[in-house]
Amino acid sequence: MRTELVSEPGDPDRPNEDFASVGLPASGQGGSLVVLDGVTPPRGDYGCRHPVPWFSARLGGALTELSVSQRDLPLPEVLSRAIRRVADAHAGTCDLSHPRTPQATVVLARWSASRVEYLILSDSALLVESPSGEVTALLDDRLSLVPRTALVSDAIADATVRNKEGGFFTAAADPSVAARAVTGTLPRASVRALTALTDGAARWVERFHAGDWGELFALVRDEGAASLVERVRHLERLDARDRPGSRRGKTHDDATVVFAEP
Repeated sequence: MRTELVSEPGDPDRPNEDFASVGLPASGQGGSLVVLDGVTPPRGDYGCRHPVPWFSARLGGALTELSVSQRDLPLPEVLSRAIRRVADAHAGTCDLSHPRTPQATVVLARWSASRVEYLILSDSALLVESPSGEVTALLDDRLSLVPRTALVSDAIADATVRNKEGGFFTAAADPSVAARAVTGTLPRASVRALTALTDGAARWVERFHAGDWGELFALVRDEGAASLVERVRHLERLDARDRPGSRRGKTHDDATVVFAEP
């Protein structure tokens, strides 16, 4: 089995709000991967004494443990229990009802000898390569469908559409959000490899249009995950130079890529 994980902060002076892991059971049968993109809140009080990296680490750790140790649980239930575990850890000190309470996007995949399960919540991506080399992008596209008038900026969505019907959903403090995730199961024989990535790495396709999902997957497979992140950083620098003052969100975003060849 081959796995590779790269996670790089968008700003070296700020903590990385992403989380990534690959979990392998002690039995050696199957495995799982987790990728989270912590949501950066606007400056000011957001009802919680804990920073976003605290939340991402707690939720990611719970997802890794539960997806490996509780293999009979469906992935939405894994996510629901993980959210509840983290909420219980700070409900006594923080206002978890605040719309900006710490939250994250989620990609969760788990494989066995017979099947591959997946769950995606919000705008991180999971790419699946078939034995023939065809690449399918599994996405939760609800954020991209939100009217731009509901966005404070390209990077921050208004609280009226976050975790609301008709808007989009992230993992925060409400376990019921797990039922909103995009989920599915694939035959294990139809999957040769997986690549999960946060939107900071997916910019190569979604913002800069440097290639399609299949070309991104080939880049990660052939040159490594770090090469994709390096190319994204180069394009970000060019964009900042050529479009000074443009409202395109963060110049550099945290970028995480996990490749797994089960």
